[in-house]
Order: sequence, then C-alpha cells, then structure tokens
Amino acid sequence: MLKIFRYLKNSKAMVFAIILLLVVQAGCDLSLPEYTSNIVDVGIQQGGIERVTPEKIRKETYDSLKLFMTDAEIARVEPYYTENQEGICERNTESDEILDGMDDAFGMPMLILSALEESGQADMSQLKQALDAGMITREEMIAKRNEAEASFGDMSDSIIQQKANLFVKKEYEAMGIDLDALQMNYLKTKGLQMVGLAVVMMAASILVSLFAAKVAAGVGRDLRRGVFNKVVSFSNAEMDKFSTASLITRSTNDIQQVQMVEVMLLRMVFYAPIIGIGGVFKVLHTKTGMSWIIVVAVASIMALVLLLMSMAMPKFKKMQDLVDRLNLVSREILTGIPVIRAFSREKHEEERFDVANTNLMKTQLFTNRVMTVMMPAMMLIMNGITVLIVWNGAHGINQGNLQVGDMMAFMTYTMQIVMAFLMLTMISIMLPRAGVAAERIEEILTTEPTIHDAENVRDDELSEVKGCVEFKDVCFRYPGANEDALEHISFTARPGETTAIIGSTGCGKSTLIHLIPRFYDVTAGAITIDGIDIRELSKNKVRSILGFVPQKGVLFSGTIESNIKFGGDWITDEAMKSAAEVAQAVEFIETKKDTYRSPIAQGGTNVSGGQKQRLSIARAIAKNPKVFLFDDSFSALDYKTDVVLRRALKEKVSDAAVIIVAQRISTILHADQIIVLDEGRVAGIGTHEQLLESCEAYQEIAKSQLSESELKGGRAS
Repeated sequence: MLKIFRYLKNSKAMVFAIILLLVVQAGCDLSLPEYTSNIVDVGIQQGGIERVTPEKIRKETYDSLKLFMTDAEIARVEPYYTENQEGICERNTESDEILDGMDDAFGMPMLILSALEESGQADMSQLKQALDAGMITREEMIAKRNEAEASFGDMSDSIIQQKANLFVKKEYEAMGIDLDALQMNYLKTKGLQMVGLAVVMMAASILVSLFAAKVAAGVGRDLRRGVFNKVVSFSNAEMDKFSTASLITRSTNDIQQVQMVEVMLLRMVFYAPIIGIGGVFKVLHTKTGMSWIIVVAVASIMALVLLLMSMAMPKFKKMQDLVDRLNLVSREILTGIPVIRAFSREKHEEERFDVANTNLMKTQLFTNRVMTVMMPAMMLIMNGITVLIVWNGAHGINQGNLQVGDMMAFMTYTMQIVMAFLMLTMISIMLPRAGVAAERIEEILTTEPTIHDAENVRDDELSEVKGCVEFKDVCFRYPGANEDALEHISFTARPGETTAIIGSTGCGKSTLIHLIPRFYDVTAGAITIDGIDIRELSKNKVRSILGFVPQKGVLFSGTIESNIKFGGDWITDEAMKSAAEVAQAVEFIETKKDTYRSPIAQGGTNVSGGQKQRLSIARAIAKNPKVFLFDDSFSALDYKTDVVLRRALKEKVSDAAVIIVAQRISTILHADQIIVLDEGRVAGIGTHEQLLESCEAYQEIAKSQLSESELKGGRAS
C-alpha cells in the first residue's frame, strides 16, 4: 500500500497545499464546538459575561474582594485597574495571558463574598474597618477564606467561573449596565465568528477536493502513460507473460481503483489524523473527567475494523484475478462470435461466461456483506458513546462539577475523534483492493523487457543502409521451453533479391522472421544487417530499416490514408497512392465514396480480409524500407492478385531485400532463393528448380500443391 503514497511524489507542492488547507479546515472544525459551548455556558447561562475579571467594578466592591485575596493575587490584579472620578475601577488590559491569571485571583474571593452577602454573616464595611483598626489580621482573613473554600468541596474550575460570573452580573446590574444588550452583543459576535469559521472551512474543503481531484487525475494520467510506454517496449516474451485481457484490466480498472483511492487518501486519510489528534488535544483541555470514554470508543472501533478486514482482505486480493478472468472470457467470446455460432456453441460459452461472472459476483457479495456490517456497527458504537457521555455528564452537571456547554463540547470532540477513525475505516475498505491494483500495476512497470538497446549502439555506422540481412548459425528457444524452436539457421538475404521461407505448419517460419525486427532475440548465433549485429543497433534503428507485414493484417481506426501513412508523417500523398497501386488496393479504394479518406473501423472490421492484407502491404511499401518482411501476407489474396502484386512489388523495390514467409509455392516460385524449414532446421536452400531436384521436404510440399505437369515443367501454371 506504500506504493499508493509513493505515487504522490510528483505532486509534492500540491500535496503540501492540501495538507495546509486540511489543517485550516480542521482548525475551524475543532473551534466550532468551543464556540457552541461558549454560547451555551457564557452567552445563555452567564448572560454574555465571558470572564470572571470584570471590565468595570465599583471601588467598594473591589476593596471588599481584595479582603479575601492573597498578597500574590492582589499584586496580580492591582496594576490593571484604574479608578475614575465616579469611583468606578476600569480594567486597562485585554491580554489573555494576564486575564487568565486575574480570573484565578478573582474567582474564589467572588464566591466567598457572594456566599457571605447571601447569608448575611458579615458587613464588608465593618470588616474592612476592623482590618484597618488592626482588630483582625490579614492572616485571619485568609484563614476565613480557606475555611469557606473548604466548604465548597471539590468544585471544578468551570463551576467556580460560572458562579463568579453571577457575581459579576450582579455588579454590572448595580452599575446600571444593560445586561440584555451585553448578552445580545456577545451572542451576535460569537454567531458571526462561527459563520466566518464555517465559510473558511467550506472554502478549504472545496479547495482540498479540487486539488485532490487534480492530483489523483495526474496520478492516473502518469500511471496510464507509464503502463502504456512500458507495454509498448515489451517484447513478445513479455506480451506472452501478461495476457491482453489482463493488460487492459490493469490499464483501466486497476488504475481507476488507485486514482479513486488517491482522492480519498488526500481528502480523508490526511484529514483524519489531524482532526483526531486535534480532538484528543481539545478533549484533554475540557477537564470533564471523561477522557476514558475516548479510549473505550477507539478500542471498540479498532477491534471492529481488524475483525472485518481480516475477513475481507483475502477476498479483495482474489477479486482482481476474477475481474481478469471475466475480461478474458468476455474478450474471447466477443472476438470469436462467428466461430461460436458456426459450431452452435452459444450455450457452452454462455455457461463459461456465467461461471466467471458468478464467481466474481459471489466474491463481491461476500466483501460487500462484510463491509455492510461495518456501518451499522460503527453507528452502534457512536450512539453508545453518546449515551455514555450523556449519562456521565448528567451526573457531573447534577453534582455541580460540569457545565452543559462543556459536556456538549466534549460530546462533539468525541464524535470528531470517532469520525476520524471512521474515515480511516472507510478508506481501509478500499485500500486493500487499491493495494492489490497497485501491485498489479507495479508488476508491469517493474518488468524489464528482455530485449533492450545496448549501452553503446552502432547506429552511426549504418548511415547508408543497403539492406543485406544475414543469419549466422542462429538458434532460438522460447522462454521456458525445453527445446530450440530454430536450430543453426544460416543464410543471407541480399538487396534486390527475394528470399522465401517455406515449410510445414509449426516448423518455425514466423518465428524466424520475428527475430529480424527483434520481437525476440536469438538464443545463439547472430543476425546482421550490412554486417552489424542487430543487437548492437537500437531497436528504433533496426525497425526503421524494415517494412513488416504481419500474417494477420492489422488496421487501426481512422481512415485508409492514416493507415497507409502509418509509417510516418513524412509519407507524401504520391507515395501513398503509389504504394496502394503496387499493393493492388487502388481498385477497391476508388470504389469508395471518400476514397483515401474513407473511414476504417476498429480492427478493420469494415473491410474484407483481402482488402485488409493489401492495405497492410501498402503501409509497408509507403515506408520505403530497405528490407521487406512478409509473414505469409499473401494468403488472403486470390492467385491473380497475388501474381500481379508480386510483379509490381518486384519492380517497385528492386533495391531492397525481400523476405517472404509463404504456405503456397506459387507465391515464392520465382524467388531468388527459397529456404525450406523442417522442424526448425534448414532442410534445403536454393531456387525452385534446384529444390525440386535436391530437397525431399520441398518435393513433398510441391507434390501437395502442384500438378504433375507443373512438377515436370519445373513451374506453376
């Protein structure tokens, strides 16, 4: 799964911006519960009086409070009050750090003074006169404070603050301050601040989603490009290792899985730790005494996640293989529909598809059922935690140790922590499958092609290509095979000559011709072009010299023109038309309404097999190569077209080497040399007439295709 994180390395700046925005979003999200708590506790219950330290206080009240303060507390508050002409002491600081200390200094004296005034136990003016006259000492006053403080019991700081605020409220009322206006101003201010935080949080969330989508789209683009470039560089050995269906699945479904998870990763996985850690930090500062509930919640969620993932993980890994299998079966059926219909095997193929489809469905159902349990279980845990908080919080409120707003804030923070783990759980549902997909993608990206360019290529030595191809004692064995497919092949194909390769089915004809463009590399021996080993040339250089026509004509979606000019943008219209004329394709091209601009469907399904072959031949001719490779490329042509095409081809490419693989003797009858293959070995080399006299394998092929008169005449009619 670390691979999924590594895919983000090319977008470090964007990821950093996303993390900053997530911190901003989390900061706003974590601040809102505190504002809610303040609105309930301060705005509603305390009438908008935010601090114990009053902004204004009467001189006599201030002096009375100082009677119950320690010298240190008096020193803490005295410098920050100034008495005006009306006998009102006004606060002259707004520093939070200073005010926090002043709140601590004022809190207990206000509770004591309030309690004494309510009980009528003391007259403050008389008490002050007695202190001034020396009838009572400050130590005795502090002792009285300690006695009163002990009578309050184990009272939390929030309750002390709440009761002290009631004292301040009475003091403001005594000074004629409009308490309703004070409360409304506080509520409006906090409300507007909450709206501002919500707007900032929304903007951050939108930007995070935008950036995350952009990063994930970039990851998907890079992966598709990387997979495509790697697949294009694969030799036939790697293509045989990865099936076409699997490569398609890895290039589409697997990358889509990774891309989708990248969005969730940036949006949720990075956010969850921020909000979770922030929530824990906030909870520890609420001083509710219920922190143990967080431990219970997290432990319950982790146990649930580990249980469900241990059940689902193996199935996630299996699911991708089943998707591969379904794609493989679907592709085989769709491409083989004519054969399936011809053999009346529709029912059998339907059953084969149904097996692959059902296996995938059963696996998906199992994982979905397991994951379906997760959400109700999570909601049960969350609701249970809520009930537990309310139960314990109600007892705290009843005992005077907790305020309603604090309980509400604690509940919100707890839910934020639980939701953080819930987000991680949701991504954990997709991470295993995306991890499997990433492994499958990496399998392609890390597979090194068996055929690659040499460190020091000799392309410069081949500036003037003649096109002389020579096989020097070539042997070849397929990867994993026990025996050689080709053994000790030696011959030379010279420019201006036609070299034909013939033999029974499976004797290695196509394998031999595939060695020249380095679809495979020889196991032993060497293949040279103009005396240079093709392994010492770059693949691009070798293939630029060749004009290859495969056994099965391959056309690409586009037009006739784009297919014939497939060899390069430098191919002119004149070269295209000349190539089509040589390939005997002009006749059917000109019957079409748009001639060379006529559309070609994907795979060339809207042209016949013969037309497809002729366009493939025209494509090779238009490239004007020095070596032509025809891999049984005339099999779909009728005899007349075959003869005319080969005659025109000989005139057109008189300076190029032509190597033809053929099944029909009539196609290679006039070749300058014919190489007869028999079970991967050279059974004979010579002209048609020479081989009829000296090569038994060629004689057998000739007897199966030519009449007695043709054999005696040494030629085909």
